[in-house]
Amino acid sequence: MNEKETSELKARLEDERARLAHEVADLERDGATNLAEASGENNYRDHMADQGTATFGKELDMSLGDNARDLLAQIDRALARIEAGEFGGCVRCGEMIGIDRLRAVPAADLCISCKEEEETR
Repeated sequence: MNEKETSELKARLEDERARLAHEVADLERDGATNLAEASGENNYRDHMADQGTATFGKELDMSLGDNARDLLAQIDRALARIEAGEFGGCVRCGEMIGIDRLRAVPAADLCISCKEEEETR
C-alpha cells in the first residue's frame, strides 16, 4: 500500500471517528433524558405497553451506544497502527491485508483468511 492510499484511508477513519463520537454523545444525552423520564418524575402511571416500549427503546439505545463505542475502539486501533507504521498488516498472520478489503473496512485488522477462520470458530 502506498502513502496516498494510507492517507486516504486515514482521512476516512478520522471522519468516521468524528461521526461516531458525535453519535455516542447524542445517545448518551438522550439516554440521560430518557432515564429521567423513566424514573417516575411524571405524575401519570404508564400503561404496561408504554412501559414495555420505553424499556425496548432504552435497551436499543444502549446496544447502539455499545456498538458505536466498539467501532470507535477499532478505529482508534487502526489510527494507532497508521502512526506506528504497521497499518495494513494482519495482526494475526502478518500478511498484508488487501487494499480492496481496507477500502471496504478501513479499520480491518485481519486479512480475509484470518477473518474467515475467526468467524467459523
